Amino acid sequence: MSGLWVYSMRMKGNKSNKYHAVKTSYNGIKYDSKKEARFAQELDLRIKAGDVKYYERQPSFILQPSYKIGKRTIRDIRYIADFKIYHNDGRVEIVDCKGMKTRDYLLKKKIFEYKYPEFRIIEV
Repeated sequence: MSGLWVYSMRMKGNKSNKYHAVKTSYNGIKYDSKKEARFAQELDLRIKAGDVKYYERQPSFILQPSYKIGKRTIRDIRYIADFKIYHNDGRVEIVDCKGMKTRDYLLKKKIFEYKYPEFRIIEV
């Protein structure tokens, strides 16, 4: 694919991803996997075709706000999707490029769908 550049984390001396995802760069942006970079490339084509208005990368949704116990602050819990797509007809889609559905992901998805009923996560 033109515009995609794949690099190996092992060449830099780092450990490889435990799910074997290969970090990929597209359009000067580093993505966590080839699948995610390909999807971004597809979205760019859909924007040029007029099918999609625009999209956001890595949108963050708070599932539980941070709070304090005494002097200790407990961090918030967030779900970070891969893409938030805005369609010309006003629809908004949340997309996650999944290879492996981890327990953490399944739990966060369940909480997300409860807290944000106006959205559904589309897994590609």
